[in-house]
Amino acid sequence: MAIIITDECINCGACEPECPNTAIYEGADDWRYKDGTSLTGTIILPNGKEVDAEEAQEPISDELYYIAPDKCTECMGFHEEPQCAAVCPVDCCVPDEDVVETEEELLGKQRFMHPDD
Repeated sequence: MAIIITDECINCGACEPECPNTAIYEGADDWRYKDGTSLTGTIILPNGKEVDAEEAQEPISDELYYIAPDKCTECMGFHEEPQCAAVCPVDCCVPDEDVVETEEELLGKQRFMHPDD
């Protein structure tokens, strides 16, 4: 599963620097697949979608910090647990029941974004 940030978020920003995939963004900020990854140019995501890694993507939230689910690996391949959840003072970084992924899928996304790690 990807992690989501719930409405209880207090916008403290503690989670953002902890994400090894740069998947966490401040509300209303555009995001890019290339941010914090090795991705450049036109790419085919593990889910089969073709995107431009450098193209700005619409913010998922205009008000609260948010996590781009295509970039979230629950910190698999980096840490034992999701770092956003570990540092969140209000426990609002929780598994997204709508984006369920296996450990193998999460590790595949991690290797796709960071092939040299």
